[in-house]
Amino acid sequence: MTLTRSAPVTGGTRQRGGAGRAVAVLVLVTLGALVPLLGPSAALHGTGEAEAPGAGGIALLRTVLFAALCIPVGELFVNRLARSVPGAAPGLPPSWSSWAAAAGFLAALGLASVVATGNLVPGALADIDVGGLYASRDGKLALLEVNAFLVAGLCAVSRRPAAQVLPLAAVIVAEALRAHPTTEHTPLTGSALTLVHLTCAALWVGGLLHALRVLRRWRDPAGAALLGLYARVAAVLLAAITATGVCSSLRRMPPETVLEQLTATAYGRVLLAKVLLVAAVAALALWARRRLRRAADPLTACAPARAEVVALGLVVAVSGALTALPVPIRW
Repeated sequence: MTLTRSAPVTGGTRQRGGAGRAVAVLVLVTLGALVPLLGPSAALHGTGEAEAPGAGGIALLRTVLFAALCIPVGELFVNRLARSVPGAAPGLPPSWSSWAAAAGFLAALGLASVVATGNLVPGALADIDVGGLYASRDGKLALLEVNAFLVAGLCAVSRRPAAQVLPLAAVIVAEALRAHPTTEHTPLTGSALTLVHLTCAALWVGGLLHALRVLRRWRDPAGAALLGLYARVAAVLLAAITATGVCSSLRRMPPETVLEQLTATAYGRVLLAKVLLVAAVAALALWARRRLRRAADPLTACAPARAEVVALGLVVAVSGALTALPVPIRW
């Protein structure tokens, strides 16, 4: 059984299908961009908290950075799984890693320019103190991310694309350290939690996206076997993401204040939205897993898996918005 219909498809039908997918992707990308752009202002409304300058733009840049990290990590992960599938077709879809690295490089460059102006949105090139980046911890981490995406892009177009894993790991480490400044209580603990959380999230989001792209080329049963392998690993990833997410939230919002802060603070409101989205994603993942195990055609699991990818894209956008909000740390 193939992933496509056995009935002949005319050129007109194929054109209409391609146009429909293009429109759907455009709508989803636009929605994903609006969430970080407008999310911080909406979440801060009525809380009495001050909005940082350019919060929407910074949230959008960080959303692009997260997405650019997920794509190559997911490709490397799923390609490794694909090599262990018996009877798999030799062809894999074209890599998006080089484009993702370019997007990540531009996003990291934009974020570095903000750091270089004292965490303010630069009004002109003269406002950017590039040399000043070397004088601060945040500046050095921002430069590390810029250079890491540049190296990842070069590795993606080289004969050894698997070498991307090193610069991509550097981006994850830099993000984990950036999220927990040295002024925070036990910053290394927070960085370790973020490191695991971000790594597992990148594997889950990027892996599912690339697995569905591979399934468009493969035939059953190899396609079903690949999706089954991914589903087993995804269950572990979801458990790790949930555990680290809960621990990180409790570090920033002590148990006795959680319920109040989920509605009274901007950070809590966006965190609540993220939790609800992740719960929806988990339900879709469970639906896909049940179809994979019990349906006559296991590849019908692709339908809920596609919906899961869309929901995960929104989770990435909400995560970008979360990073631009004031953290309600209360020790």
